[in-house]
Amino acid sequence: MSSIPPVIAIHGGAGTISAATLAPDAARGYHEALHAITLAAQRLLLSGGSALDATCLAVEMLEDCPLFNAGHGAVFTHEETHELDAAVMDGADLRAGAVAGLSHVRRPVRAARAVMEDGAHVLLAGAGAEAFARERGLEMVEPAYFSTDARRAQLHRVRDAGRVALDHDAAALAFNFQREQAPLDEDRKMGTVGAVALDMHGHLAAATSTGGMTNKRVGRVGDSPLIGAGTYADDRTAAVSCTGSGEMFIRVAAAYDVCARMRYANQSLAEACDAVVMHSLPAIGGNGGLIAVDRQGHLSLAFNTEGMYRAHARGAEAPVTAIHR
Repeated sequence: MSSIPPVIAIHGGAGTISAATLAPDAARGYHEALHAITLAAQRLLLSGGSALDATCLAVEMLEDCPLFNAGHGAVFTHEETHELDAAVMDGADLRAGAVAGLSHVRRPVRAARAVMEDGAHVLLAGAGAEAFARERGLEMVEPAYFSTDARRAQLHRVRDAGRVALDHDAAALAFNFQREQAPLDEDRKMGTVGAVALDMHGHLAAATSTGGMTNKRVGRVGDSPLIGAGTYADDRTAAVSCTGSGEMFIRVAAAYDVCARMRYANQSLAEACDAVVMHSLPAIGGNGGLIAVDRQGHLSLAFNTEGMYRAHARGAEAPVTAIHR
């Protein structure tokens, strides 16, 4: 049993402050959702649960919340379909599992974990991934389950403008919150959710899930399900989950680079995350952020945008939530 208290951190996407003036309570729904999800994962860790279980629980809850671009509330492709991606990684033994291009699996992170636990492969995509999920008895849904009116309206606006957007339009209804202006400009928000954790046994884990980019080409896969790009965990260094312009995160192997800098250059977690988020990514036009926790329980919630939906909890301390800097 580690003497270091368990740590959980989650993110729900990074982006810019909304151009519209926020009502005083406009961000309340996001803060309450982030708090509730973090609290659930924190309780699991404090009861002796594993980092892997805690990150998967947090991401499942984020997938179920239509405020975020994963699972129910995922964005649309150009063809008005959904293609969802997810990944998990266990830092204790470097086992990893990922899925891409799902349209019927209710909680993609569960499919990613099933791939990891099966052990034969790391990444399954499309029809093969869905067949695997069915064989494993995972809950399947019709694609319409993922749709919301706000996402569809944004697709039409973005598609008419002939561009690709990194996330959805306006705040969707969630947990019975009233529709109101989102605290981040949803047309310029990178829509991914993720979690990282350190458990009582000293093990690390990371999980990431996304609906991708609004109006993306069918078949496009971003960084989230790519081990080393958007998701990575290694007990020797850190657990990392990214959110941002996926193509750029792939090109710099962002999640793995954080761990590599720590292991080979003896950088601290803060130094490694700063180098990737504030230097490597901007150098090629990459926007976004990441959450990371190291083996000593140090946290980094770094982003080069104006905001990132995020929350964390250490030991039995009350969860802390934030959106802007």
